[in-house]
Amino acid sequence: MRRNDREITDKEQIELFIKSEQILRVGFYDKDEIYIVPVNYGVSFVDGKYIFYFHGATSGRKYELAKKSPKVGFEIDGQYSLMDGEIACDYSAHFQSVIGTGNVFLVENQEEKILALNLLMNQATQKNEWTYSDKMIESVAIFKLVVENLTCKKK
Repeated sequence: MRRNDREITDKEQIELFIKSEQILRVGFYDKDEIYIVPVNYGVSFVDGKYIFYFHGATSGRKYELAKKSPKVGFEIDGQYSLMDGEIACDYSAHFQSVIGTGNVFLVENQEEKILALNLLMNQATQKNEWTYSDKMIESVAIFKLVVENLTCKKK
């Protein structure tokens, strides 16, 4: 990170930011291009590791890329506000962001799928009690992004 004075290393601050946002952008490598997809997410912190879960269809580009090339980049940003200036170059912005890399896996285990869906729903609604039919569980793809490295920046 070029601006070390803006880096956040406190895990509690990073976790609070991640839990306060809604959209994770995942960048997959697809042949000679990058495919970036915004997804809703749920997050868990296990043994000092960040694990993001997101869902999607059991077919399509995201699904196929997760099977073919699990190495991904990701980004979350938020808390944006414009800082006024007298001239154009004086303008800036307050923000916070998390950027990192990791590996994506498809979750097949029904118990972990339910855990992931509950984390997703909690991230969106702050509610913990949800039920899912077997048909719902079988029809959805659950993606598990295990973070390898992550940095957080705030201005």
